[in-house]
Amino acid sequence: MAKIVVTHKACDLDAIASSWMIKRFLPGWENAEVRFVPAGDKLAGKYVRSNEIIEKVAFADPSNPSGQAEAEAIHVDTGMRSLDHHQIADDNVCSTSLAFDYVLENNKSLANDENKVEALKRIVEFTVDDDHFQEVFYVNPTADIYNFSIVSLIHGIKLLYPKDDTSCFNFGMDALDAAYHYFENLVWAEHEIAEKGIRFDTKWGKSLAIETLNDTVMKLGQTMGYVLTVRKDPESGNVRIKARPKKRIANNDERITNNEIFEDVDIDLTPVYEKLTKMDPDASWFLHISKRMLLNGSSKNPSMKGTKLTLSEVVEVLQNL
Repeated sequence: MAKIVVTHKACDLDAIASSWMIKRFLPGWENAEVRFVPAGDKLAGKYVRSNEIIEKVAFADPSNPSGQAEAEAIHVDTGMRSLDHHQIADDNVCSTSLAFDYVLENNKSLANDENKVEALKRIVEFTVDDDHFQEVFYVNPTADIYNFSIVSLIHGIKLLYPKDDTSCFNFGMDALDAAYHYFENLVWAEHEIAEKGIRFDTKWGKSLAIETLNDTVMKLGQTMGYVLTVRKDPESGNVRIKARPKKRIANNDERITNNEIFEDVDIDLTPVYEKLTKMDPDASWFLHISKRMLLNGSSKNPSMKGTKLTLSEVVEVLQNL
């Protein structure tokens, strides 16, 4: 039987994310058609089964020899239906959170994967915040950084393609697919740092080293406050060393900063570069012009040759400067 996900026209993040949750994670609904109705309405037709999350509806279908067709339908964020929060006085609930709970009840494989569940929870929390207008409580809420969020980009798509619900919806689906994979990778990076990270001191401050395939640990290490983050790729042998960047001061600077943690530190990795090139001259070493990045390999240049040095040997060089 055909399956239809129904949400409201001029779809916002909650409408798209709740539909995405059903189509991506509810077994059997991955190929469901999506239809748009005015907020407060439901899919037109005669309901054979109603007032349940999965309803059954008969409707006119000229392409069918009988002139009729039946489908299972799930309404999300439309108002007055099962997976809708507009009649729930709870600021911690939105249609996406209701769809997430329903999916977990009906997808045991997903429910048993802690990394996937955690990645989805972060998407749900962001959507709940947006749906309850919590952006007014963000640090410096007028900063342009928020205007690059999925919420603002969905608004931008609606301005670019007025009244084109399908284009807006498809953009949101692609963006959520990307966000989900990023959060999966981020959760994995968090576990890698917690379980395998080597904390050590340098003359510049607290530093982190880790051997992992996951390059997201580099940015995560920096945002966690480490002044140096070092990663060795166990497959290629590549080593990457990144120091905390200097804070850029822009005109009319209104960006979000954390001066208590991320104070500027004067760092020059030139002596590290000189030492490592002597220890392993056959490896490819690149010292960035900022002197804050020393790269022995990059996805941007896969031809670079990895080092035979162990992560411990690299850490020892950094410790003994």
